[in-house]
Amino acid sequence: MTSATAARSITAAVLRTQTATAPYATSQPLSFESLTLPAPRAGEVLVRIERASLCHSDLSVVNGSRPRPLPMALGHEAAGVIDAVGTGVDSVVPGDRVVLVFVPSCGNCRECNAGRPALCSVAAETNGSGDLLHGPAVLRDADGQRVNHHLGVSAFAEYAVVAESSVVRVDSDVPFEVAALFGCAALTGMGAVFRTAAVAEGQSVIVFGLGAVGLAAIMAAATIRNCTVIAIDPNTEKHALALAAGATVCGTPEQAAELVAAHSLPGGVDVAIEAVGSARVIEACLSLLARGGAVVSVGLPHPDQQLSVQALQFAGAGKRLLGSYMGDAIPKEDIPDYVRLWRDGALPMEVLHTDTVPLTELNEALDALASGTVVRRLLAPR
Repeated sequence: MTSATAARSITAAVLRTQTATAPYATSQPLSFESLTLPAPRAGEVLVRIERASLCHSDLSVVNGSRPRPLPMALGHEAAGVIDAVGTGVDSVVPGDRVVLVFVPSCGNCRECNAGRPALCSVAAETNGSGDLLHGPAVLRDADGQRVNHHLGVSAFAEYAVVAESSVVRVDSDVPFEVAALFGCAALTGMGAVFRTAAVAEGQSVIVFGLGAVGLAAIMAAATIRNCTVIAIDPNTEKHALALAAGATVCGTPEQAAELVAAHSLPGGVDVAIEAVGSARVIEACLSLLARGGAVVSVGLPHPDQQLSVQALQFAGAGKRLLGSYMGDAIPKEDIPDYVRLWRDGALPMEVLHTDTVPLTELNEALDALASGTVVRRLLAPR
């Protein structure tokens, strides 16, 4: 193995305020700045970013729904190539193609020891503070001031230094446009089906929200034998994408109850997946469940939103409300499994890829994402 020893100058998208308003093409909340990036420390790797993906979680940081320490170099869903490794790294070598994962895992905390690395408490603390798993933030601006990392990744850049556990190696023939989608959209949506809800053969699933996460959940459910998959979104232009992803039937929120009655067993659906980020949608999901059914919440509602539901539904009807962070994923296991399903033609990941634009069009891409006209717009740093 080789390791880098010198710092380098990179261009990265930096957010310095969460007060900018749409249209973002005009307000320009993200500036493209020259930052200093040092060599990876022990347990870290240097990744050359090839494709980064714009996610609603990024938009939530820009619009203030997800408070983060500023300034921050954004971007958390991406794929690239290992350029160099720090001491102690043995799972990847320079030249490896990798998917970046927005929750590294320490391997020693209560959650990691319980087999739930997506909930790593050490990573939650460092992600929240803008640091890296193995030490303080390393990015510096032209004035030498600290720039925080976004979820341990900061992928809207030419290069990123991340923890070794923030990368998963994939074969070199997996296109970057496909690989980039496995680090957030696939882990979150597919994990909600496979891990959090453990959807079984013959069950029925309804998915609210046909962004990348919702579509990934539909793909996963469609791989389960005799599974009925109902897709719901007010934007009817997304219904064709849901059908391409494997949905049985599509409709608007106003049609949800009618579709459940027509396409699931009497009493409601077995699993309802909320991929919108809305407390009201979570409530609607609960109302559509059969006895013993489960709502899986994967969206990110604004912190001010509150639920108002009949408490008796839980003990009285055995309904469950399950939170699913990053799909309860075990990335080192799940990403290789999902890649194999993609190779077999079972996961049409290409459905998620709207187009690819230069990184410099990131602010304009925020507007397209907010309007619902794109699913995953990929960004090319060079």
